[in-house]
Amino acid sequence: MIKKLLGGTALFFLASSAFANDCEVTVESNDAMQFNTSNVTIPTSCSEFTVTLKHTGQLPKQSMGHNWVMTTKADSQAVATDGMSAGLDNNYVKPNDERVIGATEIIGGGEQTSTTFSVEGLNKDEEYMFFCSFPGHIGIMKGTVTLSS
Repeated sequence: MIKKLLGGTALFFLASSAFANDCEVTVESNDAMQFNTSNVTIPTSCSEFTVTLKHTGQLPKQSMGHNWVMTTKADSQAVATDGMSAGLDNNYVKPNDERVIGATEIIGGGEQTSTTFSVEGLNKDEEYMFFCSFPGHIGIMKGTVTLSS
């Protein structure tokens, strides 16, 4: 009986840990203006999703900083353009920009940061993307965000 109870507890723990990990992802960036992935998948079963951004390079954020910004595909270029005017102090994201679904701060080499955002308002029929809004980086530092059931 004790063995069954412990086995059940262990299975419950493993199942809940696996479920929790489905609602987060780590994305790496580097000094060569690259993300290590071109797609992030968000399960629709998550109420919130967390993205941790790691900068594996060595250059400081003033010269080769990166962030992770999520918007609809249609809004991405305008958000990046508006972010340039917002400046480094605002992480190259216009303050209170309602088009931004999730965004991290700008980080430099050796640093990491994260953002958590609600998944509940996202629509499977909409196209979403992520990008770095550091000036000039969106051209190559971008990818798609897919919702899965």
